[in-house]
Amino acid sequence: MNSLDVVSRICDIGVIGIVRVSERVDLEAVVGALRRGGVEAVEITMPSPGALAAIEKIARAMPEALIGAGTVLDEASAVCAIQAGAKFIVSPNTCPGVVAACRRHGAVVVPGAMTPTEILHAWECGADLVKVFPAGQLGSSFIRAVRGPLPQVPLAATGGVNGENAGEFIKAGAAVVCVGGWLVPAKAVASGDYDVLAERAEALVQEIKRARGGDR
Repeated sequence: MNSLDVVSRICDIGVIGIVRVSERVDLEAVVGALRRGGVEAVEITMPSPGALAAIEKIARAMPEALIGAGTVLDEASAVCAIQAGAKFIVSPNTCPGVVAACRRHGAVVVPGAMTPTEILHAWECGADLVKVFPAGQLGSSFIRAVRGPLPQVPLAATGGVNGENAGEFIKAGAAVVCVGGWLVPAKAVASGDYDVLAERAEALVQEIKRARGGDR
């Protein structure tokens, strides 16, 4: 699967699940639950214990899954994640070295930005999608406003996005929403209640479809 295919699938689903944990958990089970609910693209954040090992294991066990690495801050980390099997790389900022590494290795890159200047800079650096963070604080109206002068830039609304407001970001023009804490609640993960994750994933996917005006 090439990077264009990965971008197309991510945008078609409209959701990237964010897995951020502070203790070792069964990340394969977490990803499996999200995929059962229809969230195929899942970002495992690099600070999560065992992140690289989990990415490698999941990439081998679920080759059709869209597994990515998040909170990637430097070129070396990006390369390690890609070599482990990450199909896409997400950063909270725009690091030209990270973007260049993804381009060299054929991985999708989603750098972070906030202002219109930063968003355009990320796009000109070679971003496939631009992560707008923190979207929850900026609001869906910010996405709508930015889309006016920058319609060519596909935006991934991140930070403070949940099942209640995800549709508003999509209606405002976001190509994708990235959802973490609401989708992957810490208590459910700690107790192994993965059905909660699958149910929330399914509800989120359905909300995206409704916001887009029906099935795609």
